[in-house]
Amino acid sequence: MRLHFLRLASVFLFPCSILSAQAQPPPNVILVITDDQGYGDLGITGNPHVRTPVIDKFAKESVRFNRFYVSPVCAPTRSSLMTGRYSLRTGVRDTYNGGAMMAPTEITIAEMLKQANYTTGIFGKWHLGDNYPSRPNDQGFDESLIHLSGGMGQVGDVTTYFKGDSSYFNPTLWHNGKQQAYQGYCSDIFAAGALDFIEKNQKRPFFCYLSFNAPHTPLQVPDAYYQHYKNIDPASGFEKDDRPFVKMSEANKEDARKVYAMVENIDDNLGKLFQKLDELNLTENTLVIFMTDNGPQQVRYVAGMRGRKGSVYQGGVRVPFYVRYPTRFVGNKDIDTPAAHIDVLPTLAELCKVPLPKDCKIDGHSLLPLIEGKSVPWANRSLFFYWSRRYPELYNNVALQKAPYKLVGHTDYNAEITRFELFDLEKDPYEQKNLVNEKTAVARQLKIELDGLFQELVNSENMLHPPRIEVGTPQENPVILNRNDADGDLGIWAQEEIYGLWRVRVHEGRYTIRFKFIEPVPGNGQMILETKPFINQIKQPGTPNDLIEMKDVHLPDMEGDLIPYYSVGSRKIFPFWVEIEKIK
Repeated sequence: MRLHFLRLASVFLFPCSILSAQAQPPPNVILVITDDQGYGDLGITGNPHVRTPVIDKFAKESVRFNRFYVSPVCAPTRSSLMTGRYSLRTGVRDTYNGGAMMAPTEITIAEMLKQANYTTGIFGKWHLGDNYPSRPNDQGFDESLIHLSGGMGQVGDVTTYFKGDSSYFNPTLWHNGKQQAYQGYCSDIFAAGALDFIEKNQKRPFFCYLSFNAPHTPLQVPDAYYQHYKNIDPASGFEKDDRPFVKMSEANKEDARKVYAMVENIDDNLGKLFQKLDELNLTENTLVIFMTDNGPQQVRYVAGMRGRKGSVYQGGVRVPFYVRYPTRFVGNKDIDTPAAHIDVLPTLAELCKVPLPKDCKIDGHSLLPLIEGKSVPWANRSLFFYWSRRYPELYNNVALQKAPYKLVGHTDYNAEITRFELFDLEKDPYEQKNLVNEKTAVARQLKIELDGLFQELVNSENMLHPPRIEVGTPQENPVILNRNDADGDLGIWAQEEIYGLWRVRVHEGRYTIRFKFIEPVPGNGQMILETKPFINQIKQPGTPNDLIEMKDVHLPDMEGDLIPYYSVGSRKIFPFWVEIEKIK
């Protein structure tokens, strides 16, 4: 009888999934996001091969949002996550091609929480700008331990690119804007940095953004983890499953083995994180979020969903999202109302009792009412998805989702409505049956809304006037301009003979400018630097060289494009990076 009474009392005292919030101190916030880990890369989502006991247990203790959405690729997801706004509003339109710099006027979660005296730290991947004024320390983070660009070993990460197949091991990273050498595996390093940050700031509210770069390519992992998977067949175990699956090649299977090993390493590191919270008696009043940034890059299990990274189909944009906050939330609860990355900032604003950013449109909504078991007027709102290289392409890889329907465009700018796809996600969650000919009126209505939102977003202030890198400021000197933030020809990456530029705001002064090339350039050429009002050039001797220096160059106050290239014969070679140091 007493047990029955206590159960009844708990129902009345703690309705739904939220506990009393009276007189509670502000929660610590830990936001964990992984890179290119798809919906299916967890045991709890039905993968029989990957070992994720820590995340699986965490998910069972959490409020689980089962229809949670992000952008198809990483930088747009991260800008929306940080701001509560669709990425195009923030100036982020791509993962490179100069399109992964977030406007410095954007207000991030870190800046918002600092209003409530939170200490803030980021550990891992930022991918929203590598130079002032778009770096983490410029956007509200007190402590920052990151790699550059979209991934370690990529062309934009100048300290790890030349390490090739070992870029994830013993890397040189950027701690509070300065290069620093580290020993060990990258995920272990980032997790250790987060643990140290938490321990140092345990007496005051903190926001810890643990943003793993794994399991993004290159697929590098300590061999001890790989040994757990070297003999598995990642395509096995689904023979009796009636969901649609894409066939895996042998190369796909080997990639999956490495990915699962990288994910298991993350799981182990999260085990250390949760153990540290227990040791410091912080678990109860710490809100922890686990999510991923988009679908898997390679072909592997994704719970039968169509598409993967880069795609607006479900496999590219639907990810796991788990929230645990023991002081206030009763865990082990499923929520099926669609939610998205744009909802994280407004949710934290309400939970941490800080005002939302003003004078800008917040696209997301607080998820707290859903966690409380309340109905919300926006439950059937529309969600917009897009991605194409460099700039949005009208009706190519775009989608508008409004329960239960989803309109998908993979067609021409002037296409008739019947060339689109329409899916009923409640009846067809795997997006196999195109209903556009049966429900043309529904498709037309969704297209009207898609057209309006697309035009609004592409004409955003930060798209029309994208952010620029500032050169010659006390905040960052010297400045290293890297390939990730270079614009010019479409798909600029590691090519040598390609047209490229950096959009800059230069402060008047005298500079030393160093041009680094991937391979030594031939001698007897000219190093040329085009700026808005004039050109500087310097002739080179006959010896090949991979580093050319211009000394004592006067640059005026200017805003424009900085266009460097080495001219030799008929060739024009674009530098790998450019270092600009103001000397007076």
